[in-house]
Amino acid sequence: MGAIDFIIVAIYMVAMIIIGMWFQRKASQNIDSYFLGDRELPWWALGASGMSSNLDISGTMIIVALVYAIGARGFYIEIRGGVTLIMAFLMIFIGKWSRRANVMTLAEWMEFRFGSDKEGQLARFITAVTSIIMTIAMITYFAIGGGKFLDKFLGIPEFLGLPSHFWAASILIFLATIYTVASGLYGVIWTDVFQGILIFMAIGYVSFKAFAIDLPQEFMVSMPLKESAGGGFQAYATSFKDWTSIIPKWNLNIDSSSSYSMYNLFGVAVLFYLFKVILEGTGGTGNYMIQRYFAAKNDREAGLLSLFWTFLLSFRWPFIAAMAVWGVSLAGKISDPEMVLPAVVSTLPAGIKGFLIAGLMAAAMSTFDSTVNAGAAYWVKDIYLTMVNPNATHKQQMKHSYIASILLVISGLFLTLLIKNINEIWGWITMSIGAGLLIPQLVRWYWWRLNGYGYAIGMAAGTVSAILWKILAPEALPEYYAFIFSSLLSLLGTILGTLMTRSTEKSVLKNFYEKTRPFGIWNKVRAEFPAEFIEEARKENRRDIFSIFFAVPWQISLFMMWMMLIMKRWDNFFITLVLTIILTTILYFSWFRHLSVKSKK
Repeated sequence: MGAIDFIIVAIYMVAMIIIGMWFQRKASQNIDSYFLGDRELPWWALGASGMSSNLDISGTMIIVALVYAIGARGFYIEIRGGVTLIMAFLMIFIGKWSRRANVMTLAEWMEFRFGSDKEGQLARFITAVTSIIMTIAMITYFAIGGGKFLDKFLGIPEFLGLPSHFWAASILIFLATIYTVASGLYGVIWTDVFQGILIFMAIGYVSFKAFAIDLPQEFMVSMPLKESAGGGFQAYATSFKDWTSIIPKWNLNIDSSSSYSMYNLFGVAVLFYLFKVILEGTGGTGNYMIQRYFAAKNDREAGLLSLFWTFLLSFRWPFIAAMAVWGVSLAGKISDPEMVLPAVVSTLPAGIKGFLIAGLMAAAMSTFDSTVNAGAAYWVKDIYLTMVNPNATHKQQMKHSYIASILLVISGLFLTLLIKNINEIWGWITMSIGAGLLIPQLVRWYWWRLNGYGYAIGMAAGTVSAILWKILAPEALPEYYAFIFSSLLSLLGTILGTLMTRSTEKSVLKNFYEKTRPFGIWNKVRAEFPAEFIEEARKENRRDIFSIFFAVPWQISLFMMWMMLIMKRWDNFFITLVLTIILTTILYFSWFRHLSVKSKK
C-alpha cells in the first residue's frame, strides 16, 4: 500500500467511528433502542444493512476460492450457506412470522412460543447460550478472513509469538468494536448503509475491469493439497467451456490428493446442501439476520426489506465472478485459492487499491458489527435480566451491553489461534453447529406438540455434539458426516424430550397460533378458532407455500445471471435472464401483490 492508500483507508475508518458515535446518545436511551432501534428504522435501511452484513471478507474469500478452482459450479457448493438461500424463506413467510411475535431476541421468542413457566425459561436460556456460542464462532470466522486479507497489505510482523494475521484482525476488530459498542443497532444499521455504498462502488469497479478480460480456451487453476499428500498447492488444467458451465456434474473427478476432492461426489453434495437449506429456511434463522425482522415495523415492511436485501445481495455474485476471472488471468501468480482476493487487490494501482481495501473492510466490519450487537442482546435480555438481575437499572443494563460485546469479541479473536483456515471454521458453522440447531428450530413452527423441554434438550444435544465433533472427529471426513451426526442427536433429543414431558399450556399455544398463523400440524389448536379466522389463515398459508417453490429458483437464477454476465458466457446468461423474468412475474402475482395491499401490525 502506498501513502494515498493508507490515507483513504484512514478516512474510511474515521468516518465509521464518527457515524457510530453520532448515534450513541439515541441508542443508549434504553435496550430497545440499543438492540432494535426502537423499531423506527426504515425497511430499506434494514434491507441494505442486511446485504452489507451478509457480504463479508471471509465468506467472499472462500467463495472466490471455490469459483476460481472449480469454476461456476463452485456456486452450488456455497448453497450450504454462502448463497444465503434462507432469504427466499424469510421473504415469503418466516420473516413476517418472526416479526409478529413482537420480541427482541430469538431467545425471548421462546417464551412467546412455550410460555413463561419452567419450559419456556429453559428454552429461552438454552437458546441464548447456543446463540452466544454461535456468535463467538462467527466472530472467529470473521477475524480469520479479515486478518488474512489485511495482513497481505499491512505487513505487520509477528509479535509476542502470535502470527501477523492475528494482529491484523485485532486492528480491524478494535475499530469496529468502538462504534458497535457505542451505538447499538442504530450505529450498526447506518454505518452498514454507508458501508454498502462503498461495497457497491467496489463491486462496480472490479466488475467493469474484469469484464474486459478475455480468458483463453485452456488455462490452469490451483487447488490445496491434503495434509496426507504433503500439504501445499498444485496446479490443474481446465477449459473455459467447462469452467463457466452451470450444469451440475454428478462427479467432479478432482485428483484425490486435493483437499477439494471432498466435493467429488458433487451431485450428492449439492442435493445434500439443498436439502439442508430447505430445512434451515423453513426453520428460520437467528442472530443478526432475524434481529432485522424483529426491528421491522410490520408484515409488509418485513417482506419489503427481504426483497430489497435479496436483490442487493445478488450483486455479490458479479464481484465473485470478477475476482475469479481476474485470478485466472494472473496465471501462475496464485497458489492458495483462498488468497485470490488479496492477490487481485495487490495488482491495483495506488489510490484504487486503497479504495477497494476500504470497500472490502466495509464488507468485513458490517458482518462483525451486526454479529456482536445481536450476540450481546442474548446476554443482556435473556440471561442477565431474566436470571441474574431482573430489576437492573438502565445504567446497569447498558453497562452489561458494553461488557458483553467486548467479551464476545475477545473470545472470538483468541479462537483464531486454534483454527487453521477460513473454510474449516465456515464448514463447522454451517454443517456442524448449524445442523445441531436445525431440527428444534424447524419443528417449533410446524408441530403444536413440541414443548420447551423438547426444544431445549434438542438444542443442547445438537450444540454439544457439534463441539465434540470439532474436537474428536478426523479431519478427512466429509462435511455431511458432521451434519448427520449433529442433526440426528438433536432430533433424538427433541423427540424424546417432548414426548417424555407434558405439552405446552393451551392458552400459550392459542396465543402463538393466533398471532403467527403458521401452517403445519396445528389441527388441535386451530379447532379453537372461528371458521372465518381459520379460512383466512389457510388462504395466506396456501399462497406462501405456492410462492416458496418459485422464490428459491428465482434467487438462484438471479444470482447466477450476474455471474454469467461477467464470465461472458452468453448462452447461460440469457437462459438465466429469461428464467429470472418468468419467476419474478409469478412471484409478483402470488406474493408481492398481496403483500402490497395488506399490512398486519
